[in-house]
Amino acid sequence: MTIENTPQTMTLRSWLALFILALSTFTIVTTELAPVGLLTPIAEGLNASESAVGMTVSLYAWVGALSALFASVFLGNVAKKRLLLTLTIVLFLSNVFAATVNTYSMLLAARIIGALAHGAFWAMIGAAAVAMVPAKYVGAATSIVFGGVSAASVFGVPVSNFIGIHFGWRQAFWLMAVLSVIAFIGITILIPQINSKSSIGFAALKSVFKSSTLWKIYSATLLAVTAHFAAFTYIEPWLNTQAALGKSIIPMVLFFYGIAGLVGNFLTGLVIDKYLKPTVSISVLLIGAVLLFLGLSGSTLSGTAVFASIIIWGVAISGIFVGFQTWVLRMAEDKVFPASAVYVSFFNTAIGVGASVGAWIVSAYSLPMLYRVAGTAIALSVLLVAVIPAKVKRVENTVLAPRH
Repeated sequence: MTIENTPQTMTLRSWLALFILALSTFTIVTTELAPVGLLTPIAEGLNASESAVGMTVSLYAWVGALSALFASVFLGNVAKKRLLLTLTIVLFLSNVFAATVNTYSMLLAARIIGALAHGAFWAMIGAAAVAMVPAKYVGAATSIVFGGVSAASVFGVPVSNFIGIHFGWRQAFWLMAVLSVIAFIGITILIPQINSKSSIGFAALKSVFKSSTLWKIYSATLLAVTAHFAAFTYIEPWLNTQAALGKSIIPMVLFFYGIAGLVGNFLTGLVIDKYLKPTVSISVLLIGAVLLFLGLSGSTLSGTAVFASIIIWGVAISGIFVGFQTWVLRMAEDKVFPASAVYVSFFNTAIGVGASVGAWIVSAYSLPMLYRVAGTAIALSVLLVAVIPAKVKRVENTVLAPRH
């Protein structure tokens, strides 16, 4: 990617613009995952099964994956600010539609509309952030913007669950609509016109797919994120099986998960540049251990054990979300936009596959079996992480002295 008129200094407006982008990513990812914390109330409200409502997460993810690839081929040189505003409007309409539906099929339609914006938005947001800041602030910019994704992944679900229990599930989607409006206003005021030219088209996409290193990252992402979301999609029903937890305590458990995720995101930001591979490796092993523990312990865990397990899970998941995204940006070099788009496609495919596999295992077997399978799978992803290089290998030009 080449950037024209790159700013040379950071101003207050620059920092605020990055936080608006973080709010935007928080909103769009929370919209994607909101049904995870609302499976039971949505199912009851629309006379559908919990597994059917879980499929709304899968459908959203699959459409988002296709949308990201479409964006990488056709939208790379569209004015970034105009595209951000358009996608935010689409997200707003999707949430309003979801908040007012009366049937399950209408909810699916509302989710498809949001997913069309989701994939394109996430695919280009990294390139937009990089174009807004001086080169020496690129790391900080991407950390802030993708911190919104990580925060949404760990904090959006408990917020949705709390609102769903106390105010009704429709109000959770209304909240996402309000956040979309705030993001739209912030983008209008704070985001500058971004003049950038990205590597786009089928040739750029083909180049990304030829990279063995990126394929290793994508494969590890697919396995780890699929396993995580297979379990995480059904965290609320699993918590309902625990005798030590009353229904009113579940939002608190999910809230602690969210707080742990924010702490994990901060800790990951401190060490990710120097210790990328160890951070990701430790994260997948911790989550694998937690999921196996939860799957093997039945319904008799103490409240303390549940809280401790959920906190470890929340802290560790940031190492996966931030880690793999950072790895792609580090290895993509001049193919940041298409490489990010493919990553988004794999990530969203993993969410969809995870939710689908989770629904099948819960229907055919049980919740404990789901957690045992997910824990084993995510722990095995460390084998893929082990073979990914931590840095781009550069070939130095050398001049050989003549032999005498």
